[in-house]
Amino acid sequence: MREPVDRRHQRILAAVQSRGTARVRDLAAELQVSVVTLRRDVEELAREGRLRRGHGVVHSTLPAQELPGSGIAGPDGDMVAVVVPELHSYLYETLHGARTVLEAAGLRIALRIAPQVAGAERPLVERALADGARGLLLAPRWRTPAVEEADYGWLAALEVPAVLMERRPPAGSALHALDSVCSDHWYGAHLAVEHLVGLGHRRIVFATRDDSPTARSLRASFTRIATEHPLVEEWAWALSSPDAGKDGPYAAHETADVPTLLRKLGATAAVLHGDVDALMAAQRLAENGVRVPEDCSVVAYDDVLAGLGTIPLTAVAPPKTEVGRVAAELLLHRLAGGHGTGSPTVRRVELLPSLTVRGSTGEPSTP
Repeated sequence: MREPVDRRHQRILAAVQSRGTARVRDLAAELQVSVVTLRRDVEELAREGRLRRGHGVVHSTLPAQELPGSGIAGPDGDMVAVVVPELHSYLYETLHGARTVLEAAGLRIALRIAPQVAGAERPLVERALADGARGLLLAPRWRTPAVEEADYGWLAALEVPAVLMERRPPAGSALHALDSVCSDHWYGAHLAVEHLVGLGHRRIVFATRDDSPTARSLRASFTRIATEHPLVEEWAWALSSPDAGKDGPYAAHETADVPTLLRKLGATAAVLHGDVDALMAAQRLAENGVRVPEDCSVVAYDDVLAGLGTIPLTAVAPPKTEVGRVAAELLLHRLAGGHGTGSPTVRRVELLPSLTVRGSTGEPSTP
């Protein structure tokens, strides 16, 4: 089962409209589709008037003064800034949901893309505020808890409304009272485990990244669920990428290659965050003669690219677009009600992920 065309079109639109102009080859690589497929999609979107084609490039149909990232507000100053990490297709879908709501309300968007360095968000926010942004939607990268905590002070001191997307500071922190919208990643982990256990799997390997709040939340959730589940006999956790965590405080088995850990545990299933690492793990299993799903079932977590593999992967899909939409609605609510004494009640919203079953999971083979 391949990714639905309308969903791929939505991802293309989100990527192009967040930048104004993009190269066809770059988009194809980012979305992990062939250039031929990308060009066909662009032609269709151009016929519908949703994009403009150029020689090897594609342009947003927004007027130049309204392009995301232009930083130009209208005469009434109605502009908000959206800050997301560089090269993060997951959050680009979230951006698309937010953009739809904000533009419907007559607000212009100043997109700020944070490079992959600690502390990159603060100067971008300061510049956006200097340019007249009335509010902020934020998804800081926060690779480590220390980096996250370092941002608490200046974020708590913001003098304009702000909403966090897919970020949930711990209770009692300086940002505990900041509006936020998150996917319920415990529930996403629960969906994956229950699906595999329901198929008969009793030994499972879990693997997550080491560089995001989502990964840290998933590791804690998998640990709790697997430890307490009466039908999970053995489980182990590792980093989803063999190149990750080289400098971190990880034990040898926690940085082991996932196929190696599967053999050592005698596991028949694996859940990996995110899609790229899950797809690569499935490839490595095939190279080692392990059949998916006959010998090992694989579940991906994110579902941005999971359906594009040679064997489309069963995947947990956080409600990416909906997170952006709800975050934008919270920001509008805050802008309408003022900021400070007497302002609307702070809201911390959690949205439930869903599970899409594809060809990478099945009953374990008989020993």
